[in-house]
Amino acid sequence: MKFIKKFFKWLFILLLVSCLALHLLGYGYLFKAVKTIYFNGHTTAFLSDYKYFDNAEIDNGSAQPWPIHQNYNTAKTTELLEETNTELGTIAYLIIKNDSIWFEKYYEDYNENSKSNSFSMAKSYVSGMLGKAIMDGYIKNLEQPVGDFIPEFSEGKAAKLTVGDLSSMASGTNWDEAYYSPFSVTTQAYFDDDLEDVILNLKVVNEPGTFYKYASGDTEMLAMVIERATGKKLYNYLSESFWKPMGCENQALWQVDSEEGDLVKAYCCIASNARDFARFGKLYKDHGKWNGKQLLDSTFIATSLKPRFNDSPFYGYGWWLHKKAGKNFFMMRGHLGQYVIVEPDDNVIIVRLGHQKSPDAGIGVYTKDIDIYIDEAYKMMTNATPN
Repeated sequence: MKFIKKFFKWLFILLLVSCLALHLLGYGYLFKAVKTIYFNGHTTAFLSDYKYFDNAEIDNGSAQPWPIHQNYNTAKTTELLEETNTELGTIAYLIIKNDSIWFEKYYEDYNENSKSNSFSMAKSYVSGMLGKAIMDGYIKNLEQPVGDFIPEFSEGKAAKLTVGDLSSMASGTNWDEAYYSPFSVTTQAYFDDDLEDVILNLKVVNEPGTFYKYASGDTEMLAMVIERATGKKLYNYLSESFWKPMGCENQALWQVDSEEGDLVKAYCCIASNARDFARFGKLYKDHGKWNGKQLLDSTFIATSLKPRFNDSPFYGYGWWLHKKAGKNFFMMRGHLGQYVIVEPDDNVIIVRLGHQKSPDAGIGVYTKDIDIYIDEAYKMMTNATPN
């Protein structure tokens, strides 16, 4: 009995010392990570994790429901699409054709109003808000130095860093995009309660604006720039600039670092639904116009949907680019396979939300599931009997 008591006593002391050491070394956020992720049976962020974080509201205005196509849901999912949706845990699959909902299907207990985590699809919204801030006169252009808004980035290589570099993933910082490492800055940013401090501790180690390197920290820093330039919280700026004018049917949520800090996780984590996510794809497809009103400058959109660097033809400014079978797609992409895929010439928008994607071939590399969601949607539209 004495041995058991002694064992638990020293075990308790060891745990206490370990916890203290983690806090002193700057890894205190790991306690929140374990509580939020592992205690809920996951090994990474998950679709409904927004319920375990502080959130700010993205208010909607007068709803503008999507028109329903005359052939709505007359087509059936192909065998391969249904197998993929089942295997990878799809919760929503939506095809919008000629600006009308042509097909939609939901899985588990999700429906057209259910919220789920956008993950990195949020980056496209933040890039769009950069364009809006330029359009509104808060920011001069893509070449304006970040140091004009964040003085900590005004010296050395950092002085060359521009807002356009942040939007196109070309900051040259030492950000480490590692989702499954508990000690990476990406994990820290997801669980830390002071995101601004995390960003201000980044170093510009390479020449900015010379090459693409996917870094969520670029988007977070861009959010700080936009908030300081506009004097508005990013969730409010999104609401007034796009969410309300586009007639989103549901209020959305955006995760913030803490109730006190109130800085959004700009690189991720807007909780919304397939129908409302699709609207931003439509806005870019229509060159920034919504119901005849120019919400976003068409020149900015044209620039955003072209590669900035020859070595990374798959990325523009906040949007992914994908050439396939003679077609040119642009898309919003998020962790675990959240997609808004747009083919403007065909006037088609495909939305897929779910729990998993095909195995990674490297950060940013197109996974097999993306082509399946595209190919099978086109097969469904091709084989459908027209009315």
